[in-house]
Amino acid sequence: MDSDYADQDDSDDERGEDMAMPASSLSQRRKRQREVFEKWLVSRAGQEAIKPKTKDSKPIEVADEELSLSSLMSKDSLVIRNPRDYQLELFERAKKENTIAVLDTGSGKTLIAVLLLRWVIDHELEHRAAGGTPRISFFLVASVTLAYQQSAVLKSNLDHEVTRVCGTDNADAWKKSRWLELFATNKVIVCTAAILASCLSKGYITMKEINLLIFDEAHHAKKNHDYARIVKDFYLQAEPPDRPRIFGMTASPIDAKADVVQAATELETLLHSKIATTRDVSLTGAVTRPTELLLRYSRLSQPFATDLLQTTKAKHGHIHTFQTYFEKSPVIARELGSWCADQFLMEKLSEKRLRLHELSTERRFRARSAQDEERHELDAALAELKPAIAFMDDVRDKSATLAINHSMLSSKVIELKAYLDYQFERPTSQRCIVFVDRRDSARLLASLFQKIGTEHMKSAFLIGGASEPDEDAFSVRQQVMTLIKFRGGSINCLFATSVAEEGLDVPDCNLVIRFDMYKTMIQFVQSRGRARQKNSRFVHMLEMRNSIHEQLVQEVRYQEIVMRQFSQAMPEDRRLVGSEDCLESLMAKEQGLRVYIDPTTGAKLTYNNALVYLANFVSAIPTESNEPQHPTYIVTSRGPKFICEVLLPGGGPVPLRSTIGRLCSKKAIAKRSAAFEACIELRKRLYLDEHLMPTYQKKLPAMRNALLPVSAHKTNQYLMRTKPSLWEHMRGTLPLELWMTILEFPDGLDRRCQPIALLTRSRLPDFPSFSLFLNDGRETKLRSQQLQHPLQLGTTDLQDIAGLDSLTGTPKSCNSTPFRREEVVNKLTAFTLRVFKDVFSKTFEEDAASFSYWFAPIRAKSVIIPHMRADAAIDWNTVEEVCHNNSYPWKPDTPAKTLVDRFLVDKWDGGRKFYSTAVSDTLRPLDPVPLDAAKAKHNENILGYTVSLWKKAREMAVWNPDQPVIEAEKMLFRRNLLAKPEDKETQVSTKAYLCPEPLTISALRPAIVVSCLTLPAIIHRFESYMIALEACQLTSIPCAPALALEAMTKDSDHTDEHDKPAQINFKRGMGNSYERLEFLGDAFLKTATTVSTFIQNPTGNEFEMHVRRMQLLCNKNLFNVALELKLYEYIRTMSFSRRLWYPEGLNLLHGKGSNKHEEFAVIKHGLAHKTIADVSEALIGAAFMSHDRPGEQWHEQQWENAVHAVTKLTTLSRRDDPETPVHLMEKWDDYRKAYNKPAYQTAISTASQRDLVEKAAREHPYRFKHPSLLRVAFIHPSQPFSEENLPNYQRLEFLGDSLLDLASITHIFYRFADKDPQWLTEHKMAMVSNKFLGCVCVNLGFHKHLRHAHGTLEHQITAYVTELLEAKSTAGDSRDYWTTVADPPKCLPDIVESFVGAMFIDSDFDYNVVQDFFDRHIKWYFEDMSIYDSYANNHPCTHFYNLIQVTYGCQDYALFTKPIPSVDGLELDTPDVVAVVIIHDEVIANSTGKSGRYAKLRVANQAIEVIEGLAPYEFRARFGCNCQHGGGEGVDAGASGIELPGDPKGLGEGVNVEWKGVEEH
Repeated sequence: MDSDYADQDDSDDERGEDMAMPASSLSQRRKRQREVFEKWLVSRAGQEAIKPKTKDSKPIEVADEELSLSSLMSKDSLVIRNPRDYQLELFERAKKENTIAVLDTGSGKTLIAVLLLRWVIDHELEHRAAGGTPRISFFLVASVTLAYQQSAVLKSNLDHEVTRVCGTDNADAWKKSRWLELFATNKVIVCTAAILASCLSKGYITMKEINLLIFDEAHHAKKNHDYARIVKDFYLQAEPPDRPRIFGMTASPIDAKADVVQAATELETLLHSKIATTRDVSLTGAVTRPTELLLRYSRLSQPFATDLLQTTKAKHGHIHTFQTYFEKSPVIARELGSWCADQFLMEKLSEKRLRLHELSTERRFRARSAQDEERHELDAALAELKPAIAFMDDVRDKSATLAINHSMLSSKVIELKAYLDYQFERPTSQRCIVFVDRRDSARLLASLFQKIGTEHMKSAFLIGGASEPDEDAFSVRQQVMTLIKFRGGSINCLFATSVAEEGLDVPDCNLVIRFDMYKTMIQFVQSRGRARQKNSRFVHMLEMRNSIHEQLVQEVRYQEIVMRQFSQAMPEDRRLVGSEDCLESLMAKEQGLRVYIDPTTGAKLTYNNALVYLANFVSAIPTESNEPQHPTYIVTSRGPKFICEVLLPGGGPVPLRSTIGRLCSKKAIAKRSAAFEACIELRKRLYLDEHLMPTYQKKLPAMRNALLPVSAHKTNQYLMRTKPSLWEHMRGTLPLELWMTILEFPDGLDRRCQPIALLTRSRLPDFPSFSLFLNDGRETKLRSQQLQHPLQLGTTDLQDIAGLDSLTGTPKSCNSTPFRREEVVNKLTAFTLRVFKDVFSKTFEEDAASFSYWFAPIRAKSVIIPHMRADAAIDWNTVEEVCHNNSYPWKPDTPAKTLVDRFLVDKWDGGRKFYSTAVSDTLRPLDPVPLDAAKAKHNENILGYTVSLWKKAREMAVWNPDQPVIEAEKMLFRRNLLAKPEDKETQVSTKAYLCPEPLTISALRPAIVVSCLTLPAIIHRFESYMIALEACQLTSIPCAPALALEAMTKDSDHTDEHDKPAQINFKRGMGNSYERLEFLGDAFLKTATTVSTFIQNPTGNEFEMHVRRMQLLCNKNLFNVALELKLYEYIRTMSFSRRLWYPEGLNLLHGKGSNKHEEFAVIKHGLAHKTIADVSEALIGAAFMSHDRPGEQWHEQQWENAVHAVTKLTTLSRRDDPETPVHLMEKWDDYRKAYNKPAYQTAISTASQRDLVEKAAREHPYRFKHPSLLRVAFIHPSQPFSEENLPNYQRLEFLGDSLLDLASITHIFYRFADKDPQWLTEHKMAMVSNKFLGCVCVNLGFHKHLRHAHGTLEHQITAYVTELLEAKSTAGDSRDYWTTVADPPKCLPDIVESFVGAMFIDSDFDYNVVQDFFDRHIKWYFEDMSIYDSYANNHPCTHFYNLIQVTYGCQDYALFTKPIPSVDGLELDTPDVVAVVIIHDEVIANSTGKSGRYAKLRVANQAIEVIEGLAPYEFRARFGCNCQHGGGEGVDAGASGIELPGDPKGLGEGVNVEWKGVEEH
């Protein structure tokens, strides 16, 4: 039998190893969920969700709805057959000159336009055939509805290309290329006037390129209407030969409230046209005037509250969302009656509107307190809604059977009913339209007459689009469908608002009733024009003894007569007398107003469109929220004139805070002047292009997001260091000295143990003690101690090695002869090799020069002191014994007592090793194996139990049947003592009964073996420390070993994801991961880069500084720098591996892996880019924490290493763009030296500013040296710069925000050392929230010093202060009273941050002032953080995770994000992100946003709405969930993306399925 152990390495037996659990199920689940996500993205639902959106989140095209609507319109459009004589007459007039056709509604004005278009297009085709420049016709309308309608008519009557453009198409954002394509492919464009005005002003088209302008409802052409602006700004400015023909259409060309002749002359002059009508008798046949009737009703009562309203208000009058209905109901009761008023309440407070009310309530709470509001308040408000709805449902059920009598109706409705009953008493083909003022009236009357009307009356309503959030939308398509039913007869009585007057083409009817009176003559004429059939009637409903009604009827009739007499009195060949003078008069107001015309495109900027262009520019500025942005205009008087300053939003992307216009005679012109100046300045700076469109849209995303985020999904394979470079030092030669690290176990191990030494060629760092977990689950500490002096190997006097032979007990001679270096090294090498062979079943070649380190036993019970001699600490007796005895074979004469407390090894099976505990007095080799023995391959008897040979070898072996039986404990092979054992590992039976002859009795004593069993874990941890320290040396960042390793450790696939509680592929025993240090490092990185950005950009606004700071601290920059430093090699992603802890450089002769001839293969690990960036932040956190002294007075030297770390980890050695911001500071004092005080800071202060210093010092004990700096901290962005020539507080707020953030984070970080980053982040939110800082502002009285010029801000501040102080006065000892009030105006938290920033600058960058402010005014509120748990859990993602994991116990869910294209207009400008929530392979929610962060917030809220409230059994039934609660933590050394040598499964590909598509700082 070979004395060497067979190739049966203990590592083959994985049963006792603390290996990682397979992650295949988790990985497969993530893969499956990813496939579901990708499949959803290309599905119809997914494509609809990610369809390119405009800024207001509306789809750019809604093709299906549009086609359906166009089809409906076309179906209902007239086709010209035989034009009447008057139409031909006016057509001939329009061919000769510009004409305004005045004809009654329904007389076919549009068909005249069709005739003219045909004629113009025919001539245009001849013009193009002759080589002329292409031109196009525009049909201009006054509303979107008319754009749809008129385009349908034209498409039905023209055989040329016609298209429609209106505001719903987002045409304002179209680029020139889109317009050119439209011009090239169409002959006619139907559009709203604003569209053409914008297109002309941008220079996309000129008057020379238009051949015909048709103005529908031309009477709108007055003052600054878009019709008038087109003519004034562009038509009249063009040369006469370049002007297109004009044709106007209207039923009433003048208002007639002014002088008829003057009004008509102005309209003709403005449109450069002649009014024309006809007296042709054919018109009489075409249009029939209705008979006008007066229907009088008794006077109405005063508004009154019905019984139902009184009861409802008594029960639920405090509910805020119902107040509008309570106010409207009495008015409806007066005009329509109590039944309608009650019906209105029952409709508004119905079950179908419950969700609407809930959303309204939630919006109100969020608007008042955002996401920080106490949830229970919102819950209470929502809970109040259901009883109110239930109450109204009961009322509805009871009233459903009640008859409607006259007492429930108003006199007005009673009179209407009587008249309509007469009209519809028998089956009839007539149609009736009843005009009302309000949508509610139309709905209620339609509902009422469906109940009280005759059986032959079929009522419905026709209204415009919803103007209030609680109204049902009434789309254009619904309007058309209603009219089609009206024409077909399925509806014969239509209750309509003004939408049926001018807008939709209402079919002919024979009865029109003005239930609510018209207000103008135009309304009168147009509504009357709907009654077109013969014998039709037009009914005026007048209140008795109402002189206003009587007078209004007479006025509109008289005005109509005057208008028609004027139109008909004009001769056909007349000239517009005095038109030149009239034109000058109309244009006089335009004189003196500057105009800018771009020399390259002809784009035109005027006082009138400057407001629009500036508003478009500001509204297009990307923001993190969906709140629209607007310019602010401050108008001040200068004597009799006015001057205006326009302020752009402070977060704007351009270095233009404000501009001042010129002195003007009117406020309105002063505003236009300021807008004009701003646009000119933006054009000069190239922020408006040659078409006056914002140019920054194309380059801003590259700057704003700058591809700043990096993917947390994508992983690349990177080299990973498994051994520190220290081991390579002087390897290959025999050492002259060895440095000794003594490994002790103060709390003991599983068995009695003896300290051991690790001897190395170079001195090791001072390692901290760390925990080891024993086989029974107990925790013990390893304490390592460095000796100050090395073991000198020149000559070593080995003393005190005399003693007894350990096996025979015979005396040994004493040897005190000095040993040469080679002899000492050989003895240590022999001992080390014996440990590898006997304990770990590895036989290495004996080559001392190739060793990196050696093991040695330490004298038992010796007192270790750092300055003792190294050779005096070593137990040379044990070393000598091991060197002279490979093993002790059993012989028949071996004393029984020498078999006790020995280490026994099975020479054929490396997985069987034992500690002997006693020699049995009763058992014999051939006795049966006792029942309490651990399992073995053979169990026929004790001797067979001992022998592990296979069958043939067992048959050949002969053993002494009289040998003793030894009781023993089987050694467990759990190597990863850095992790707690699992339950199955603590329940393993170790009792054994053995015969000594088949086994090898090792020269190593059990006390040494027990200690040596900890070496794999210890060596792994030491090597991890050293590799992490090498990373710190690489970056010149001195750190303690523990912090260095923590900063470099990633222990799961979701370590870098703070908002996901579950970890995937968690690797046990790695120690603390980098998460907490990254959290701290991120805070200091933000502060350091904020200070440097503030200093290096003295004139930059807040937005620019934000961008430059983001370029420094963004993940992309951190990743690129780390990549350059090769930091990825040092990141620890692999937990303990039993194959990799052995020393490199040794030749393995026997044992697992001996048949492989390569050295340690190259090992790679899969890392996401974000992980590498996060590790950089963690290193900054380690540098900060290594020298910070929390609780002590701050000294700048404490942070110098952290400042250096920021510079090292954010600065590439080579920059492609010299404009790229850099952080160059190496120590704190460098900030101070780099700061140049602005002129205003050192200027002579005013008495007011000095007074502010005194007031502020009473509120917070700091006295400013620079009063003007303090003043700046209280200047709101709305305050005009010209007031004090001081900037606003936004720059200081930018600085103070990061300083307070750091103070809050360091406080919570040190105080809660056991909390993870998710908890820290959630609870930090309360400390730095706007809600809390607003409270601080008021408590300090800072709000009194705010200077602003904002119209409503003072009222908002007063309301907030009142509410907060009331809450404070009733709070008692409660410290979270501030969470119960509304959100403060944002300026209040802003000035707290700006004040802190101002103190910091004024104190010459002394952080102590920041800490003092935090300690005095913030810290007290958060001494008990538990009261803010609910505040923290209100974060949507946290709420969702808690809900699905804790409430429902579901594990099969995911939240995915992915970048998708987004458009602004039609061009792909900025990246959008789509987020989805998947539960059991079903996409239950989706959302898009400009960043992953906001998309995730929205989709989490949506998911909560879907699942919250379900009982667990309902959840399981709904999603087919059968997830098991609990479950072990899956760990797999390879599953995280580690590629092991010879790994056939290719685990190096990585299973890093992250939940974040784009991560933003």
